[in-house]
Amino acid sequence: MIDLRLLREDPDLVRASQTARGDDPHLVDEVLDADARRRSALTEFETLRAEQKSLGKLVAKAQGDEKHALLTRGRHLAEQVKALQSDAEAAEAVATELSRKISNIVEDGVPVGGEDDYVVLKHVGERPAFDFPVRDHLELGEGLAAIDTERGAKVSGARFYYLTGIGARLELALLNAAVDKAMSAGFTPVITPTLVKPEIMAGTGFLGAHADEIYHLPADDLYLVGTSEVALAGYHSGEILDLSAGPKRYAGWSACYRREAGSYGKDTRGIIRVHQFHKVEAFSWTTVEDAADEHRRILGWEEEMLALAELPYRVIDTAAGDLGSSAARKFDCEAWLPSQERYLELTSTSNCTTFQARRLGVRERTADGSTRAVATLNGTLATTRWIVALLENHQQADGSVRVPEGLRPYLGGLEVLEPVR
Repeated sequence: MIDLRLLREDPDLVRASQTARGDDPHLVDEVLDADARRRSALTEFETLRAEQKSLGKLVAKAQGDEKHALLTRGRHLAEQVKALQSDAEAAEAVATELSRKISNIVEDGVPVGGEDDYVVLKHVGERPAFDFPVRDHLELGEGLAAIDTERGAKVSGARFYYLTGIGARLELALLNAAVDKAMSAGFTPVITPTLVKPEIMAGTGFLGAHADEIYHLPADDLYLVGTSEVALAGYHSGEILDLSAGPKRYAGWSACYRREAGSYGKDTRGIIRVHQFHKVEAFSWTTVEDAADEHRRILGWEEEMLALAELPYRVIDTAAGDLGSSAARKFDCEAWLPSQERYLELTSTSNCTTFQARRLGVRERTADGSTRAVATLNGTLATTRWIVALLENHQQADGSVRVPEGLRPYLGGLEVLEPVR
């Protein structure tokens, strides 16, 4: 949720952020109008309430016609006070509803524009050069008896799959390596719930413009998470945190579910864009002052994981219109995909500043004893999709796949994944 005090003090900053995202800047004026009406009604309410209290003392001392007049005035005041209280509550409800439609304020330096307006910050590693016909990840996965999309579709429908044999082991290797990386950086591993209440899903900002991408169970009024970020954000909801020793860091391992609404015909082959997958997500609670530095640290840990998998990649600074409502800035790491000769997003890390914490009521105790909202950050350390890039970049002429050295300890020392003859 946007900081109303900031919106009052610097509405132009919020308008500029909305414009950069391609969102409606006039929402700012609508919120300010509702907020002004609320404050005006409250001021009148307090004035009349004070008069009402003073009147009560006068009534106790009055007699006859004077008392009758005071009682009549008291009844009139009571009606006015009740009406003003109702007006203030209605204006507050409107202001709150409208303010929830305003996305987080983008950081200085974030590229303006939409999905295609990102800025490439750097390239790392060399793209592989093959002297044989390149196979895509599904052909390789089927040859290794690692991926079975045909039976996945038979059992669950399109965009479902089975990981079998070495495919299942490969996913576990990636995720366990991610947990080890997270623990070495001071993260606490967490197996999170994958069903959450509406207020938690809304609190993280996922029930806005892209709510149609989320699975909802109406009978229980619960939502299936698309990332453990949601459950981790809700973990400390309504709490006051002690951040004096540094950020609170959690690494959430969970199944993730996405409807992929609106992506028909896009990356339908294989396991690039699917309805269910597994992921290890880094999540940090920290101070506002430390948020940007923590964001860079999470990006660094993501890059260390990509180095472990020996994948060539680039880092992009995502444009404002492609951030999602919660993020103030987002960096993506995209690995090279040889079969399609393009880059494929493998990791994403977002600085959500105080946006989620305000919605979820998470604060910290400051040195002077007061409380204030904290910052939240998240980032992918490994997910099922990594298998796509790993198989394609490390493929060999006979359909086998070389195992990167960093993953070999997680696969019992295997150096090569051999096709099933």
